[in-house]
Amino acid sequence: MKRSDLQPGSDLTASLPPARLALLFMVMLVTAAGNTAMQSVMPAIGTALKVQDFWISLAYTWSALLWMICAPMWARKSDKRGRKAMMAIGLTGFITSFSLCGLALYLGLNGYLGPIATLLVFATFRSLYGWFGSAAPPAVQAYVASRTSRAERTQSLSLISSSFGLGTVLGPALAPLLIMPQLGLVSPFLAFALIALAVLVALRLRLPNDDPAYAARGDVMAAPFSANSNIAARGAPDAESEEHLPEEVPDLAWTDRRLRPWLVAGLLGGHAQAATMGIVGFLVLDRLGLRATPELGAGPTGLVLMAGALATLLAQWGIIPLWHLGPRASSLWGMALAGAGVAVLSVGHDLHAIIVGMGLASLGFGLFRPGFTAGASLAVSRAEQGQSAGIVASVNGAAYIVAPALGVWFYGHNPWIGFAVIELLCLAVIVLGITGMRSDEELLQRR
Repeated sequence: MKRSDLQPGSDLTASLPPARLALLFMVMLVTAAGNTAMQSVMPAIGTALKVQDFWISLAYTWSALLWMICAPMWARKSDKRGRKAMMAIGLTGFITSFSLCGLALYLGLNGYLGPIATLLVFATFRSLYGWFGSAAPPAVQAYVASRTSRAERTQSLSLISSSFGLGTVLGPALAPLLIMPQLGLVSPFLAFALIALAVLVALRLRLPNDDPAYAARGDVMAAPFSANSNIAARGAPDAESEEHLPEEVPDLAWTDRRLRPWLVAGLLGGHAQAATMGIVGFLVLDRLGLRATPELGAGPTGLVLMAGALATLLAQWGIIPLWHLGPRASSLWGMALAGAGVAVLSVGHDLHAIIVGMGLASLGFGLFRPGFTAGASLAVSRAEQGQSAGIVASVNGAAYIVAPALGVWFYGHNPWIGFAVIELLCLAVIVLGITGMRSDEELLQRR
């Protein structure tokens, strides 16, 4: 899109009707809930297939890599081909991927495919979500921002962004309830594919085509894996202020000294969080003695993931705004709490202790992720915000390419090694924060 196209429309009273906002909310909600529901049943499915835990975690890797590569591409295409079309592509990718993944796992669990073949087919079908599913989130954000005035924009975007957070709570809570005797552990795949199909039909019938009143672009969001996604809304650029930005903005390098400490912290802390999320489902099966009866593991695993998601919401919707935590304080306190929670997880041998440990760790990660994101934003100029957001989104996604599988691999060799690696990552972020991050006062003065 040319800068000359980024002019506000004449309809200065444009707003988004509640019914359309609710539909856009559902587009985001169903994908987040579906993915976290999958997380709650996959450890049990892997155990039933008699596949090593490491290979189950590795099956997500290709999808996460494709999300990281394709999300910026779809964000750019939404400016040219229309936001509604990109939402439809994203939902279609989710429906197709979930349906085929469920079919592959059903065939494997019933002996029609061998364990290795099942995982290979699952990973292939899962990659469809990383490829096409990443089209929806930036398109939803841009659609909302282009139809709301400056006064309405923050509230509307916050509501839409909160759908990811709510989805991470609902997914693990609903997954055990959706399991049907005929389909067993793959039932949530079919259920969420059908729900997404209903949302897609409603989207096609009820959402008008693109006719924006304001220019806006959507941020690239990380794939919705439990507490992975930062649910704090970033306002899309105001069309009213676009004309004040320079025509040409120099490329922002990953090695820029202003960004460097925040990005390194994001990589280290993101890997700690991703490794924790990779381990926790298998930890539940081991500590509760459910390896012999994996079908009973979906319930307690869902409770643990739901507790973590609620703690993340508490951090980002409650603690940060209530205490007015700055980026550095949020990052440091977050990593300290995350390290404490991981320590509780490492020694917890009953469901209560595991839930407490996961809740405390997720509370910490929930403080840390918005902290490092805001720090990277405040470290650069207004004209560089778009580039900074793209780099941060890539950092968020990069952690989920190898960290879950590596965390499970370490855990499988020796649980203490797995947890020790996570603790070292948390400690490294704290040291970096103390020695390399600008204070919150300095960051705010730059603005």
